[in-house]
Amino acid sequence: MKTVRDYIRTIVDFPHEGIMFRDVTTLFADARGFRMAVDQMLHPYAGQEIDKVVGLEARGFILGGAIAHQLTKGFVPIRKKGKLPGPTISEAYTLEYGEAVMEIHSDAITPGEKILLVDDLLATGGTAEAGIKLIERLGGEIVGCAFIIDLPDLGGRQRLEKLGMKVDTLCAFEGA
Repeated sequence: MKTVRDYIRTIVDFPHEGIMFRDVTTLFADARGFRMAVDQMLHPYAGQEIDKVVGLEARGFILGGAIAHQLTKGFVPIRKKGKLPGPTISEAYTLEYGEAVMEIHSDAITPGEKILLVDDLLATGGTAEAGIKLIERLGGEIVGCAFIIDLPDLGGRQRLEKLGMKVDTLCAFEGA
């Protein structure tokens, strides 16, 4: 029986030499694999109150939209700076390949709303931490952070857990 991990391909030296890029587009392209991933990402949160799903750009949009649909909840994107049309708040962060700024609409989350944060991959945790800070600045209460892939050697899970976050992943790959 195939697992989610079996649908993920590895591309060597992308986007830089020495990087083993874990490509989830092959997972998304397979109806059974994609369904399996969404169902498994939801499983730890069955029965919990969730008001909105927040997805991190860009693959988190695909997962977040599917999960929000499954839960019959709203979806909120956190995007790279300059991509959202309305008033936003922003958070700068560092990632494996440099620095970036993420933004969320300033009216996207109402204080006290229960939020599930989703993305495809947890590496250093910088992007997720920026998302967490944005959600919390708007008063959202994060019930958990769900990812398909964990790269445990890069320490992202520990970083998010130190912030008090519940972290769930479907599979892990060693190395960077």
